[in-house]
Amino acid sequence: QVAAVNRMRLGADLRTALRERQMQLVYQPIVALRSGRIAKVEALLRWNHPQRGVVSPPDFLALAESSGLIVEIGDWVLRAAAEQLQRWRAAGYPIGPDLQLCINQSPLEWQREADAPGAWLRQLAALDVPASAIVLDMREDALLGAGGGMAQRLQHLRAAGLQIALDDFGSGHASLTQLQQCGIDYLKIDGAMIGKLAHGASELALCEAIISVAHKLGLQVIAEGVETAAQYALLLETGCDFAQGYLFAPPLAIEAFDALLHAQRPLRP
Repeated sequence: QVAAVNRMRLGADLRTALRERQMQLVYQPIVALRSGRIAKVEALLRWNHPQRGVVSPPDFLALAESSGLIVEIGDWVLRAAAEQLQRWRAAGYPIGPDLQLCINQSPLEWQREADAPGAWLRQLAALDVPASAIVLDMREDALLGAGGGMAQRLQHLRAAGLQIALDDFGSGHASLTQLQQCGIDYLKIDGAMIGKLAHGASELALCEAIISVAHKLGLQVIAEGVETAAQYALLLETGCDFAQGYLFAPPLAIEAFDALLHAQRPLRP
């Protein structure tokens, strides 16, 4: 009963969070493994609750999805992140024009795109942000649960310039055939697998196989949750393309991320 009451109160608070500007974005760099340079940046959502403090996404995203509020929240995230990308480009950082922004999209948002196509492209056009600057992250359950029309929608978005990343690959049941049909650009290997990388470990053999198959299909691979120099070295050895994790930088508030861009130094052990 206590849990149910807390959930109901949190749901009521969530409805006012956007209106009262309690939502905040933090940014984590995605690094090109060979150069150590920041190639992309993932926008991550945080909720600054006036009484509870910072509420992390696992504590409220399921509630946002079940209530349908995730669509409104997702529209705000896309708008706020795209506006920030424009500010970075206007600031004249050397990497600015090529920097891509990665944004997570829930299965409900993908379903909206399938039912009412073009919402994301219209938002980006209104903000004067080129579609090629955006990578949309989708979970495997969105790929599996959206029906046969999803492949067509993904191909349409990619034709407009957007890129698509399949998040937490290895934790679900997406098939290689689906990767081909839907035109995925990036596979993001689940951080739980990366955390177990070691010489002789089955996780290393699996990572090697994923990277090899991905490259043969014309996809690039992003390793999530990289925390140690040893993991970095193994991923470099296996030919992984990109990585993100606390080894390079944690999710950063905008001022700290600006300083990281301004430093213009490679991020490597």
